[in-house]
Amino acid sequence: MNPIIWLIILVVLLFIEIITLGLSTIWFAGGALAAFIAALAGGGLALQVILFLAVSLVLLLFTRPVVMRYLNANKTATNVDSLIGAQAIVSKPINNLLGQGEVLVNGNPWSARSAEENGAIEKDAVVHVVRIDGVKLIVERRGGEPNV
Repeated sequence: MNPIIWLIILVVLLFIEIITLGLSTIWFAGGALAAFIAALAGGGLALQVILFLAVSLVLLLFTRPVVMRYLNANKTATNVDSLIGAQAIVSKPINNLLGQGEVLVNGNPWSARSAEENGAIEKDAVVHVVRIDGVKLIVERRGGEPNV
């Protein structure tokens, strides 16, 4: 196979990778590079195809997980998941028995319940979000102080 064909495949795969930025074709571009070098060295078509497939597979299986872990290391949770662990201020007293309560998280009001079943927390108390149940934030006092 003419080395130019592997070079064209390599350029096309790199172009697709640049456009999408999804780390989807870069692994196959590595395989195309190996096949291109084999073609330049005079290797047969079977060797070129085997190198393309083997190098692509090795890069995909062994380097992709490492690269993805590195790229995703600094991602922060978005939307409602980012509220878990956040500090909040009780803006309306929380009373689980009456089904009342509201907290402010990052300046936004949210319906809230105490993490304790029959818990009540007074207005202006500092709490943190432990989980989310439907549209309500489940909160508990900072520092493990007992609920009033």
